[in-house]
Amino acid sequence: MPGPFRNRWWIVAASALGMTVGQGPITIFTFGVFLKPVTEDLGINRGTFSSAIGILTIAAAVVPPLVGRLVDRFGVRVALLPLILLFAFATMALSLLQPSLLVLYLLFGVQGVLSACQTPMAYVKTISAWFDRTRGLALGVAQTGVGLGIALVPQLAAALIAGHGWRTAYVGLGGAILVLALLPVALFLREPPTLREGDGASASSLGQGVLLADAWRSTAFWQLNACFFFAVTAINGTLAHAVALLTDRGVSPEAATGAMSLAGVAVIIGRLVAGFCLDRIHGRYIAVASFCCPVIGIALLALAREPAMLLAGTALCGLGVGAEVDLMAYFIGRYFGMRAYGAIYGLFFAVFTIGTGLGPLVMGIAFDRGHSYGPALAVFEAALVAASGLALGLGAYRYPARAAAPRGIQHPQPASDVAP
Repeated sequence: MPGPFRNRWWIVAASALGMTVGQGPITIFTFGVFLKPVTEDLGINRGTFSSAIGILTIAAAVVPPLVGRLVDRFGVRVALLPLILLFAFATMALSLLQPSLLVLYLLFGVQGVLSACQTPMAYVKTISAWFDRTRGLALGVAQTGVGLGIALVPQLAAALIAGHGWRTAYVGLGGAILVLALLPVALFLREPPTLREGDGASASSLGQGVLLADAWRSTAFWQLNACFFFAVTAINGTLAHAVALLTDRGVSPEAATGAMSLAGVAVIIGRLVAGFCLDRIHGRYIAVASFCCPVIGIALLALAREPAMLLAGTALCGLGVGAEVDLMAYFIGRYFGMRAYGAIYGLFFAVFTIGTGLGPLVMGIAFDRGHSYGPALAVFEAALVAASGLALGLGAYRYPARAAAPRGIQHPQPASDVAP
C-alpha cells in the first residue's frame, strides 16, 4: 500500500465498508423490503418466505466455525477474498427465485452458507489484533459499517425494486458486495506482523488465550452464548418484520422503509457509544443498558398506533443491535484471548446466526396463525430480560487491556508506526 494508507485506522475504515454489505444488512435487514413484492409476485405467504430465511440462517450457522479456523490458519485476505466473490454471485442468484419450495430453499441455503464470510468475525479479529487499550472504540467505529448497511442497503433495495423490480434488486445487491467488500479487503485488510505502538497490541499477543476446547468447557462461553442468542432472536426478529408491521398499522411503505434507515442510524450511534464505553466500563453493565432500549422499543411496536411512536420503537431496537455485536466481539477477546479468536467467534456467531433466523420465523408464524405479531413480541420481551440477567452474572475479564506504561517508561516500539 502507498505510505498514506499504511496507518492501522485504514484497516478499521476498510472493515467498516466491508460490514456495510455484510450478512446482516444483505440477508436480514432487506428481508422486510423484499417480503411483500416477492410473496405477491410468487404467490406464496409470509410464513413460507420467512421459512426460507430460516433455512438461510441454519445454513449460515454451520459455516462460521470453519471460516474462523481458516482465518486463524491462513490469514484474513486468503480466507475471505474468494468467499466474498462467491457470496456476491449467490446474492445475484436470488433473482432466479421461483414459486417452488425446492428452488426457494436451495438458493437461500447457498447464499446462507456463503454469507458466513461476511459476518464481522474476520474484521473484528483483525482489529482486535491491532488494538488493545482502545479496542472498544476501534471495534465500535468499524462496526458502524453494519449500521450504515442497515440504513442504506434497504433503501438501495427499495429503490431498485421500485424502478426495476425485485429480481434486478438482488443483482444490484450482489454488485454492491463486490465494490464495498471485495475491493477494500483486497487493498487494506491484513494482520499485524510485529509489536505495535503504545496502544499495546502485538503479534505475540495473538498467541495469548485459550484453545477452543478450553473455551467450550468454561461457564462464560455458554453464558455469553445464551445471552446473545436471546438478544439477537428478539431484536433482529422484530426488525426483520418492522417494515411489514408498520405498513400493517397504516404507515406508508416509504415511511416504513425510512424507519429501517432510522434504525440503521441508531445502530451507528449504539456502536460508537458502546465502543467508547467498553474501554472504560465493564461490558456487563453496558449490555444491560443496551438491552433496555429494545425492551422499550418492542413495547412501543406492540402497543402504539401513532406513526411517531412506531418509528421511535424501531429506532430503540436499532440501538440494541448497535451494541450487541460490539459486545460479543469485545467479550470474546477479553474472556478467551486471541489464540483461537476466529474459531471461538465462529462458534458464537453460529449460535448468533440461528437466533437471527429464528426471530423472523417466529414473527412470520405468529402472523400467519393469529394475524398479529403481539404474541411473538411478548416472547421477545421475556428473552431480553433473560439476556440482561445472564450479562449481569459475568465475572471479571480473563484477558483485560494492558495497563498504560508509567510516564517516562515506554514499551518497545517498532521502527514504523504504520501497517505493512
